[in-house]
Amino acid sequence: MVGTVTRYVIVGAGSVGAVIGGRLAEAGSDVLLVARGAHLAALVADGLRLEEPDRARTIAVPAVAEPDWRPGDVALVCVKSQDTAAALRDVPRDVPVVSAQNGVVNERWAHEAGFTDVYGMCVVLPAELAEPGVVVNSFAPAPGRLDTGRWPDGVDERAERIVADLGAAGFRGQPEPAVMRWKYRKLVLNLLNAADAACAPDDPDLPELVRAARTEGERVIDAAGIPIASRDEDRERRGDLQIVPVPGRTREGSSTRQSLRRGAGSVEVDFLNGEIVAIGTRHGVPTPVNAVLQATATQMAAAGEPPGARRAADLLAEAAATTP
Repeated sequence: MVGTVTRYVIVGAGSVGAVIGGRLAEAGSDVLLVARGAHLAALVADGLRLEEPDRARTIAVPAVAEPDWRPGDVALVCVKSQDTAAALRDVPRDVPVVSAQNGVVNERWAHEAGFTDVYGMCVVLPAELAEPGVVVNSFAPAPGRLDTGRWPDGVDERAERIVADLGAAGFRGQPEPAVMRWKYRKLVLNLLNAADAACAPDDPDLPELVRAARTEGERVIDAAGIPIASRDEDRERRGDLQIVPVPGRTREGSSTRQSLRRGAGSVEVDFLNGEIVAIGTRHGVPTPVNAVLQATATQMAAAGEPPGARRAADLLAEAAATTP
């Protein structure tokens, strides 16, 4: 039956995946977290510690390294885009896949890999993995917004069921027949990530660097004729959602900044700033700012460089020097 969901398998239960999975489990859904390393060990030993602005608690959720796939499972994929292929390798092709990821390529990859039921989810959820087994979510008055629809477009009973279950877990969202319009808007917003990772939060030129990257992104998407939700639509849909301090925690910043802080060795910028560079190349639109940000964040990750080590003025000057 198309709308059947008997269990949510959270493939990549790091920050975003753990918040979604933990809250779904609290609301009564059957959930299995898929994680690895010290984080998995902590989840198995102590449960998931979820800290939010108004409360902190420990949630008992099953966690494994390799799931036992069952009829009615839905795979909620929450890994970074560079890890998508590996994450999907052992997922049965008849399992519905929901890309709860940044970027705009993961849904297409899942389709090309042979999955017949592919969904996109536009994720607005500022979570951080504070330590193994402990996740901090800094959003209020709801924990996040998760609009969901079929890829490349449309809504079916399963999408409606997913949104209903997420709503029962406290999330905002709606079945979205044009979900990729919203994911392209999120892509433009995520062009901040590399700048946020490379520069200090109080860098006086950081706002200009972010504006320049996003202006390039909108110019490229417009030139390519790609449908995208407007800034006003995005502001209206987010409504009163905002980042709120969590007691006892200092927020690190974007997911790319978190990756540098953890010394992950790779960052997602090839699928954020790099996506804009690739579209710009195809359509003859220069993207020097995003090219510099992509290269800089990649270099920093490979070298184990901590976040905030670069100056925004230098990156803007480097981009200007390469502008045709």
